[in-house]
Amino acid sequence: MAPMPQSRPYHHGDLRSALLASAERTLREKGTAALSLRELARDTGVSHAAPGRHFKDKQALLDALALNGFERLNQALASADLPEAALEPRLAGLARAYVAFAVDNPELLELMYSRKHEPDIGTELAAAAELSLGSFVLLVADAQRRGEIVRGDPEAVTLAAAAGIHGLAALATNGTLQPEAVLAGLEQHIHLLLYGLKPR
Repeated sequence: MAPMPQSRPYHHGDLRSALLASAERTLREKGTAALSLRELARDTGVSHAAPGRHFKDKQALLDALALNGFERLNQALASADLPEAALEPRLAGLARAYVAFAVDNPELLELMYSRKHEPDIGTELAAAAELSLGSFVLLVADAQRRGEIVRGDPEAVTLAAAAGIHGLAALATNGTLQPEAVLAGLEQHIHLLLYGLKPR
């Protein structure tokens, strides 16, 4: 007698984490359009209904992916920050952590920023997104107190610096520049960012 086909189990050791890991692989390989809860259930080896316990729909899954991305980025920035260091090496350390994250996770970073500006963004995701910029705002505010950087609204000053750093990350991830070259030249970029292009 042929064995009865086994039904897919409903439970999984840590289903939410497994689904997010599978979703991130799909995001990297095929893009956002290829993501579906049913496909994730198949890839993870659980019943098609099981993902619904964690994500009510695809949008909830995308928000969870974006939140996970911001949490990892924030952890990388926190680990790289040197609050007692002078401005230039401190900013270079944060910039290196940001660019490295972007190079390793370009599709995820794109999703993170696309969700960040949606009007229906949840409070947890909004807070995590705000915290990522907050690392740089805190650096600017500290440097202003120490007289290392121009006065003014810390968020406006941060925007000027962050635009350059994010621009480098974009050039490294879209193929315009080699990521290794961007990371190798990061200290010089930060030096130019801080001291400008006018001859001294």
